[in-house]
Amino acid sequence: MITSEDDLIERAQAGDSEAFCELSRGYQRRIYSLALHYCRDPHDAEDLSQEVWLKAFKSLGGFRREASFYTWLRQITINTFLNRQREATFMNGNEVTRIRMEELDAVDDSRTLVAQRSGDLESGLHRTLLVGRVMQALGELTPQQRLIFLLKHREGMTYGEISRACECSTGTIKKSLFRAVAKLRQHLGVGAEDRVPAAAGDNH
Repeated sequence: MITSEDDLIERAQAGDSEAFCELSRGYQRRIYSLALHYCRDPHDAEDLSQEVWLKAFKSLGGFRREASFYTWLRQITINTFLNRQREATFMNGNEVTRIRMEELDAVDDSRTLVAQRSGDLESGLHRTLLVGRVMQALGELTPQQRLIFLLKHREGMTYGEISRACECSTGTIKKSLFRAVAKLRQHLGVGAEDRVPAAAGDNH
């Protein structure tokens, strides 16, 4: 039997832990992926994800369906990130590269390369190495810059949405994003004529 998300939410709010576990499975990887790109370390990302889910479980009774479940969950994730001030250090890479933000997903699952046909293995490996350099470049940003960059270019949120989520002005968001992109271009050796891929709704 396929249970709808609304039914799972209702059951979980009534104290059904199995329903909450089923609900969390639908977003588990997405939250972990965002945490991994934010804190840069798999173990820290796991801890951060667990903290998010614990807070979500405790706060589920207050979910009023005024927004989608994921939007509500993402706000909890953002608040959790903002309460953490961890920085990770990485070796700097010098090779020039350009890569779309969607390709960051490739590093979340090592099985991607295994599943590729042998003829595509070399290009797949090369792309994975490029992704690694982008992730190193993200480590050059401050926690705030990294969070805002990920919310804009990975989550596709507008400036207004990020502003409300992070409780700061849109001017601050735009300034932080500009500095983040400038740092990434400098680290990756991308020229001013090149552009870091923009998310949908970039003008809002």
